[in-house]
Amino acid sequence: MQREVDVVVLGAGPVGENIADRVRAAGLEVVVVEHELVGGECSYWACVPSKVLLRGAAALRAAKRVPGAAEAVTGDLDVEALLRRRDYWVSDWSDDGAAGWLESAGIGLERGHGRLDGLRRVVVTRDVLDGGDGAESVTLIARHAVVVSTGSDPVIPPIRGLAEASPWTNREATSVERVPARLAIIGGGVVACEMATAYAGFGTDVTVLARSGLLGGMEPFVGEAVAAGIRSLGATVRTGVQTTAVERTDDGEVVLTLDDGSTVVADEVLVATGRKPRTDAIGLETIGLEPGDWLRVDDAMQVEGLEAAGSGTDGDADGGAPWLYAAGDVNHRALLTHQGKYQGRAVGDLVSARATGHPVDIGAWGVHAATADHAAVPQVVFAEPEAVAVGLTEAQARQAGRGVRTAEVDMTSASGAGILADGYEGRAKLVIDADRGTVIGATFTGQDVAELLHAATVAIVGEVPVDRLWHAVPAFPTMSEVWLRLLEDLGRPEAKA
Repeated sequence: MQREVDVVVLGAGPVGENIADRVRAAGLEVVVVEHELVGGECSYWACVPSKVLLRGAAALRAAKRVPGAAEAVTGDLDVEALLRRRDYWVSDWSDDGAAGWLESAGIGLERGHGRLDGLRRVVVTRDVLDGGDGAESVTLIARHAVVVSTGSDPVIPPIRGLAEASPWTNREATSVERVPARLAIIGGGVVACEMATAYAGFGTDVTVLARSGLLGGMEPFVGEAVAAGIRSLGATVRTGVQTTAVERTDDGEVVLTLDDGSTVVADEVLVATGRKPRTDAIGLETIGLEPGDWLRVDDAMQVEGLEAAGSGTDGDADGGAPWLYAAGDVNHRALLTHQGKYQGRAVGDLVSARATGHPVDIGAWGVHAATADHAAVPQVVFAEPEAVAVGLTEAQARQAGRGVRTAEVDMTSASGAGILADGYEGRAKLVIDADRGTVIGATFTGQDVAELLHAATVAIVGEVPVDRLWHAVPAFPTMSEVWLRLLEDLGRPEAKA
C-alpha cells in the first residue's frame, strides 16, 4: 500500500505529539508512526512514573520536618499504594487515551516500525503486536517533510557479564511490581540519583557506584549535597569506583566486582550510564547517513550532512526545500522532554510555514532555539535534596572565555526556607556575565527548589540586567526571597545621576 500525506513524524512520544499538533493546526495532513505506546518513554517509563514514585517518600519527609505535622505522621510509607498511584498515572501502560487524542485532533496514526526509504519515503511494517502479520507494510510519501523524533535508549556498558545478568534500565525501575530488598545502581547521573532516592525511600538497601562524583555536569556543591542527602536516607554512595564484572548467581543474586577488588551483592542491578539514539533501524543508510548515530541539526532542527550524502544543496535531490528534520533526544542537543517538546513546536511551525507558502523567518524560532538549547536549558533532579540548574556553571562560563561574577548564599538566608522545614539545608548560586551584567547561570539545591527554576530561566532567556532584577521584588516570606540575598551578595547597584 502507498499513501501520500503532507508530513510524516517518526515517533509518537511527547516530541512527536507536539510536532504533529502544530502541523495539523496549520491545516496540513500529518501521520505519526509508532511501534510502542503513544506518549513515549516519558509518559510510561521515565519522567511521569519516576516522579510519582519519588513523591510519596518526599511528602513524608517534608511532613516530618515540620513540628506538629511530624507528630501526626504515625505510619511508614505505603509502597503498594504508591505503586497503584504510579499505575494510574501511566494509565496501566495503555495508550488508549493518547491515541484517542491523536484521533480527536485529526492526526493520523500508523502503528508499526517506520523506516526511511529514500527521500520523503517512510515504510511502516506492522508486526503481530501492531495488528499485522509481520510482513504487511504501508509506504508513506511525505509531500513536505519527514521529522524524526524516535528518542533514545539506555546504554548498557561493556562490563563483563552485565548484559547476561538481566540488568534493569529506567524502564524496569519505573515499572517495578515488587520492590527488591537490595538494589545496586551503576552510574552517577540524574537517573541514578533519582532512583537511589526513590528506592531508599521505599526501604530498599541501595548502593550507588559511580566512577566520579554525582551529577558532574552541575556545580560541584550539587553532587556533594545529593550524595549526602541520599546517604541520609540510608543508602551507600561510593564514588571513584568502577564495576569490572557482574554475575547473576543460580539463586538470583547479583554480584558486582569493583576495580578495588571488593564486591557488592544485590537482588537487582540498575544501569544508569547514559543514552544512545534510536537511529539504528530507521533507514538512515537509504539517505546516506550512518545508522546508530545522533542526528546533527542546525538551529531550525534541519538534519545536516545530507549534501555530503548526495541529497542536494538544500537537503533535497531536486534542489527544493529541506525535507528532513530531527527533534528531541535523537539530535543530542538536550536530552530532556521539555526541551524536545520546545524543539517540536519550532519544527512544526517552520514546516507548516514552508508547506503553506508563508514567509519563513527561521530567526523567529532559530535564534530562540539556539538560546534555549545552548544557553538556557533548565533541568530538575528530583533527588534528596532537589537540585535544579539552568544556563552555565561557573566552570563552563570560564571555559567559554566569559568574564564572570558569582553570587552564592545559603537557602536559609530566605525566611521562607526556614518556615518550610526545620533544619532546612540548601544552596543558591548565580553566574553573571561580568561584561553584560546579565545572569547566565543559576543553580539551587534544597527541598522544593524546583519551583524557583523558571524565574531563573526567564532571567537568562530574557537577558535581564542584574540592575533590573533589583526591581523584581520577591514576596515575603517565600523562598524566592533568596533572589534578594543573591543580589545583595553581588553588591548594590551603582546610583545613577
